[in-house]
Amino acid sequence: MIGRRPAITPFAGAPIMRRVVREVVAFDVEGTLSTGAQWRGVGRYLGGHGRALSYRVFLLARLPSAFLARFGVVAEQPFRDRWIVDLARFLRGLTDAELARLGEWVVEHELWSARRTSVLAELAGHVAAGRRVALLSAMYQPVIDALARILGAEAHGTSLEMRDGSATGAVGTVNSGAEKSRRLRDVIAGDRLVAAYGDTYADLAMLEASVSPVVVAPDRALRRVALARGWRIIPS
Repeated sequence: MIGRRPAITPFAGAPIMRRVVREVVAFDVEGTLSTGAQWRGVGRYLGGHGRALSYRVFLLARLPSAFLARFGVVAEQPFRDRWIVDLARFLRGLTDAELARLGEWVVEHELWSARRTSVLAELAGHVAAGRRVALLSAMYQPVIDALARILGAEAHGTSLEMRDGSATGAVGTVNSGAEKSRRLRDVIAGDRLVAAYGDTYADLAMLEASVSPVVVAPDRALRRVALARGWRIIPS
């Protein structure tokens, strides 16, 4: 008869492996790291690649709504999200390699040339200190990927739908509002959000989740919140 196997107990002196909690810093991009805009950069890229007329028609059709959104007559964030969805149709048929080239072009000719050097210096300091730096934006993933490679950061943007190696002209969920908050929770994932940088009231949830919120050239609504709560403000 085979006897019962003895219970196996862990060696008393064996170390208990604990997960190392890292410090995370989150950055919005447009308006925060740069005064440039993805829509303008993509439009210029399209204009230089044989799509100038069709893009101009697209732009002119949206100018009245853009004017209303700017002055608060219509909600600005849904308008911006719709623009991202509609603009993606111009990217239909582009391969991963072509989208990567577009992203690099937009960063070089639009975002980087209009970068906020003081904010980027703080970002570089966080990277040098060994913190995880995450960029969270509604920008297309190939564009934010190109910027993140320069900065040594993680990139979390709006994905472009791909089929058989080519863009379909559709996007995943636009990374703004509730989606941005959800993505931020996934990014933190048990780590500690020690700082966050944003420029508009739409970044409020991200800023509130951090230990040290920093607002950059804030819009009127975010400036009121920052002043009331004593948050650090980088004026420009």
